[in-house]
Amino acid sequence: MPLALLALAVGAFGIGTTEFVMMGLLPDVADDLNISIPSAGHLVSAYALGVVIGAPLLAAATARMSRRTVLIALMALFVAGNALSAFAPGEVSLLAARFVSGLPHGAFFGVGAVVATGMVAPERKARSVSLMFLGLTVANIVGVPAATAMGQQLGWRATFLGVSAIGVVAIAALVALIPREKAPAPTTGLRGELAALRSVPVWLALGTTVAGFGALFAAYSYITPMLTDAAGFAEASVTLLLALFGVGATAGNLLGGRLADHSLRGTLFGGLVSLVLVLALFPLLMRTEVTAAVAVALLGMAAFITGSPLQLMVMEKAAAAPSLASSANQAAFNLANAGGAWIGGLALAAGFGVTSPATAGAGLAVLGLAVAGAAWAVDRRRGADAAVSGRERVVAGHVPEEAEAEAVRR
Repeated sequence: MPLALLALAVGAFGIGTTEFVMMGLLPDVADDLNISIPSAGHLVSAYALGVVIGAPLLAAATARMSRRTVLIALMALFVAGNALSAFAPGEVSLLAARFVSGLPHGAFFGVGAVVATGMVAPERKARSVSLMFLGLTVANIVGVPAATAMGQQLGWRATFLGVSAIGVVAIAALVALIPREKAPAPTTGLRGELAALRSVPVWLALGTTVAGFGALFAAYSYITPMLTDAAGFAEASVTLLLALFGVGATAGNLLGGRLADHSLRGTLFGGLVSLVLVLALFPLLMRTEVTAAVAVALLGMAAFITGSPLQLMVMEKAAAAPSLASSANQAAFNLANAGGAWIGGLALAAGFGVTSPATAGAGLAVLGLAVAGAAWAVDRRRGADAAVSGRERVVAGHVPEEAEAEAVRR
């Protein structure tokens, strides 16, 4: 694997840290700005909104630019957003800064995935994507706990200055390690990029991301009350247990990348089935501390096995505009975050019990399987139609030798 993937992983580490650290800093931010905890929670939503809006817009707007230049510019925007967060004088300005911080998130992962797969052999594409995502999962093990501790000891503003410093390191790594493109910049343009999103298989792949990762966040958003109220852990133990989730996510991400290079769709189906089983067993596993700890790690592993396959599948279905489609998949991931948390909250508010969000998540994972199955059926139908069409052209005798060869290949 090329060393340039390290630069992408460093950027992913910084993005993963700033995305999740706000959850641990909400009380500190609320006290400093004299606002309520629910109001401070809007800072999480502002970042997610930035991701959803910025991912497709920035990817489309930079379609004609060198991807190396785009990655560096996106990371510069990331540094600026986090620096603005550190110096924000009040709630409104901090909301705006968090929105700006989220803008480059999806486009960085989207364009980064295209760059990563372009640097390796076809049989290593999924592994290259998983190595970029490694920075995101490791952030949950190391970056978020360290940044949270920094914020609690030195003030929350110091955390965002630290994250900005990570962004500067990422820029230096991108400049030093990402090779300059020998070919000219892509010429697809905005219209071509948007046209590629009209494909039904692309939208089915994006729908699988929303349902599959919505299943994860339906449970994970309420993992703390499950661990404390159902499994009996002390609140002080939750941070360590969340690091276990990061360990599981890292292992699942690496495993999914390796398996997907052998069978992309098989890995996707296997990951979703595993997620259904883990979430369905959550109410039982949350009865003891030992099994609950295992459940947290298994949840991270099962969910992130599907990360690389889904990213690669979206890119393949929109081969004419992989940057925009890949970035749109990151927007879908954040929609899954918001939608999954909402559905899990509905189950909890309905009085179905503290572990009911996991059961709701299992239902979403089943929905993800159904959407993935529909995508598989559409692909089979299109493949069969293409084969029939190719044979008809060959029989009619009105095709040149190149077209005949292509029909036989299909």
